[in-house]
Amino acid sequence: MALLELDNVGLSFSGVRALDGVNFAIEAGALHAVIGPNGAGKSSLFNCISGIHRHMEGRVWLDGKDLTGVGPTRIAHLGVARMFQNLALFEHLTVLENLLLGRHTRYRTGLLANLFWTRRAREEEIRHREKAEEVIDFLDLEHFRWMPVAVLPYGIRKRVELGRALCMEPRLLLLDEPTAGLNQEETEDMANHLLDIRHELGVTQVLIGHELRFVMDLATQVTVLDRGRVIANGPPASLREDARVLSAYVGGTVAA
Repeated sequence: MALLELDNVGLSFSGVRALDGVNFAIEAGALHAVIGPNGAGKSSLFNCISGIHRHMEGRVWLDGKDLTGVGPTRIAHLGVARMFQNLALFEHLTVLENLLLGRHTRYRTGLLANLFWTRRAREEEIRHREKAEEVIDFLDLEHFRWMPVAVLPYGIRKRVELGRALCMEPRLLLLDEPTAGLNQEETEDMANHLLDIRHELGVTQVLIGHELRFVMDLATQVTVLDRGRVIANGPPASLREDARVLSAYVGGTVAA
């Protein structure tokens, strides 16, 4: 059953077509990759799904609910979380504090309850901290719990960014270039974490990536964009020799 469906999604900027009639569906529990050369429209697609671009054509459906025109805050409440390519962390806060920020959609107590530190507010804070600690354990961040993000290596910061998104307890996790800037060992670690998220947590993931080997080894389904259009969609094995995909990536002949 499809968790996310895109129906003829289009997006333009000053007459330039960033997305043009994009149609595909993402099955619940999948690790679905969206790939393509620079400028293919991958990040624009994520912006449409997460509600950043609201003046788009077509429809985006999450488990039968129309997300078209819905703002980012409401979409986050519906269970869509995003790991950004450019890290969206607060560098002066600790790892634990950054993860707790990912719990913002789950807070139910109001200003007064927190101001007077009522029993309900205390109990809720305990629950949120327990969830953050679960994510810390899941992503092997125990040694960095109390460290400010600013002093951490880039690879650990990427893991914290992933953890912040996981703390939202998403149904759909959007991963924008999760391995960008990582070395080989860090890339392998990230791949293992994404597989654990799929198999242990059952979270549906949509992954933007440029590294073909990483994507083909990891994804259950791949959609290829080129100049805002879907040029291929299917299991990784079916796309390895696809002339359109190879041509889009190398910008020339299949032999090249």
